[in-house]
Amino acid sequence: MTNDASVSVRPRVRLLVLDIDGTLTDSSHEVPPVARAAVARVVAAGVRVMLATGRRYRDALPIARVLGVDVPLVSASGALVKRPSDHATLSRAAFAPGVLEGVVRLIVGRGHEPILYSDSYARGFDFHCRSLADSADDPGIVGGGLREYLGRNRVLADVVHDLHESPPADVFAGFVMGPHAAMNSLEAELDAAFPGSLSLHTIKSPRYRDWMCEIAPVGVTKWSGVCEVAAAWGIRPSEICAVGDDVNDLPMIREAGLGIAMGNARPEVQAEADVVVGTNDAGGLAEVADLVLAGLA
Repeated sequence: MTNDASVSVRPRVRLLVLDIDGTLTDSSHEVPPVARAAVARVVAAGVRVMLATGRRYRDALPIARVLGVDVPLVSASGALVKRPSDHATLSRAAFAPGVLEGVVRLIVGRGHEPILYSDSYARGFDFHCRSLADSADDPGIVGGGLREYLGRNRVLADVVHDLHESPPADVFAGFVMGPHAAMNSLEAELDAAFPGSLSLHTIKSPRYRDWMCEIAPVGVTKWSGVCEVAAAWGIRPSEICAVGDDVNDLPMIREAGLGIAMGNARPEVQAEADVVVGTNDAGGLAEVADLVLAGLA
């Protein structure tokens, strides 16, 4: 399905950028055969395929390996770009001096728990948190999703009890998890408290309960990460097709030569896409491959 059966001028695509959750993966959080086949068709035609995800780098690697995609991986919604072949860091975001400290103090002061990312893949952990213990009697307050997240990922946590007082200097992004209204409110408060300093968005966590308010330095998006790699390859924005389903995909869907929303995408994402294809459960990526290949004909 498309919202415009004929995109008036389909660009010749040299780079296909795919979100993972809700785009490559189906509602069972698996990469279905139709998605694998779609990626293989595009690669066989000589088009590069890149993954751009909100996931942690380590968490995105298995998807890249399943697809046989060995190009730089844009993770943490653009804040960290690494090369899977040797795990070299190509790009890492950085907060302006004093911003992260203020952000973490505000988060903790509002009764939430910050999860902070640093480039620590080689050190065997992925994120910093203050505690792995249950932090609320009522899971509805901070969201059952936080407990679930920490429970599933506890072996990848670095517990820093005074995180709110002295966050690690190499933190490049983070998030807070909780109910939708609370995360929207936190996003608005952070934006007001640190104007022009942060990149913020609230998304539904696809694999955990509750919502995530994602926090990165200003200007950091999936699109910024994609553009750094594309520029090194001599690929122009007009030669990129970007596909996604949530608000952290909007910058790349808006700016790419061809922006595609999945049929399961949030309404505001579909509204800004050039094309809307089928859902992640209904072979939407096969339609993406058809569109990309049609532009090569």
